[in-house]
Formats: sequence, C-alpha cells, structure tokens
Amino acid sequence: MQIDNATALVTGANRGIGLAFVECLIAHGVKKIYVGVRDLSSANSLVSLYPGLVHPIALDITNQLQIDAAVNEANDITLLINNAGANSNTALVAVDGLDNARDEMETNYFGTLSMCRAFAPILKSNGGGTIVNVLSILSLVNLPASGSYSVSKAAAYSMNQGVRAELASQQTKVIGVMPGAVDTDMAKEFEGPKEKPLDVAEAAIKAVEDGVEDVFPGDMAQAVSQGHAQDAKAVEQEFSAYIPG
Repeated sequence: MQIDNATALVTGANRGIGLAFVECLIAHGVKKIYVGVRDLSSANSLVSLYPGLVHPIALDITNQLQIDAAVNEANDITLLINNAGANSNTALVAVDGLDNARDEMETNYFGTLSMCRAFAPILKSNGGGTIVNVLSILSLVNLPASGSYSVSKAAAYSMNQGVRAELASQQTKVIGVMPGAVDTDMAKEFEGPKEKPLDVAEAAIKAVEDGVEDVFPGDMAQAVSQGHAQDAKAVEQEFSAYIPG
C-alpha cells in the first residue's frame, strides 16, 4: 500500500505515538488524515499547521455512537490506525478492585475491535485498504507490574489475528505493531530505555508499504520477540521478576 495515495484515520492522535503517526503520514505524503481525539480542541494545533489536510473527529473508541458518527464522516478512508489505548500500570491481584482492568479491556480490546468492525465495510468499499493495530510487546508476555494492561493487549493480539483472517477475503491487510516501552506519558514511570514515538510510527508505516503483518519496533521488542520464539517460558520467568510493590 502506498501512503501517498492514502486517506487515513488515526485514533488517539493528539499526543504520543498517535501524534507521531500523524507527522509520519504527512512526511510520507498522505492525501488526507482524520485525527480521532476525545477533545476536539486538542487537535487545534494540528489543524492550524496542516489546514485542509488534517480533519479532527470527536472519537472515544469506547463510545459506539461516536464510532458510528466517525464512520459516516470518514467514509473515504483506506488506512485505519487504531492507536488509542489505556494503561493503568496496575497488577492483577495486588490492586483494589477491577475498575482499571475493565477500563483497559474496554479500550484496548473492545474499543479496538469495535473500530475494526465498524470500518471493515468502509475499507472493503474503498478497495480493501489496511488496518494497523498498535499493540505491545506485552501482548506476548505478561509484565506483572502492568498485569491487567498486558492481559488486554494479549486479547488484542489474538483479536488482531482473527480479524486478519476474516478480512483477508476482502483484501484488507491487518498489521500488528508491538513495541516495547515508548517515551510517552503512558510509560513515564518506566525507568529503562524507551523508543521514540516517531521511530515506532516509521516502522509501522514501512510495514504498511511493505506488507509486513507483525512489527516489533526497537531493540527491546526485537529481543523479546526473538526470545519468545525460542523459549517462551524463559521470557515469562524473566518478566515475572517485575512484581509490583
């Protein structure tokens, strides 16, 4: 798929990896970008910088009414980038209640699935197109300090495979992007090395152009994915040392 002929929708587009996707798409000559944000005012600077190219949409991916409205407005897209996500950085057992886990699952799994379901017919009618789902290397292994987030991304990883299989017949490519820690607000408490958001976006866009289905941007993601392929239990045991508290 060539980006310079694409009309894209990016969710969670006002900061972090989502904003990097917008900048990367523009650098690659995208024809048009819808930026999905919860607060339309957060996209004002993008609209000012790129008038006529960037089109903001009020979009909370856990709100079906807003998804339906986005489908009506962005019915010309050929590229859907599901970037919006939630991470409470909480454990599975050593935390009060299940509210954080439910919020992560509603956003990272059900919200992303809802977007895929809603826009699949649009992509089909526009020739097939591509869906990019921003997952995490924690889709493959649970990090106990972010246990419930890891679970939600594992669910999204399995969903990504299922949607890929279902949409193959309509010529829609489905790509999973699984970075390690990225230098965004979501990972501000992580003290180790972090990937730059723009590097993650660039790797994902290259995958779109090259037709690569699974992308592991950065050294951490590459090492974990390779280790997981060789000895998944060893990787699990290594990550199990990161107990919250």
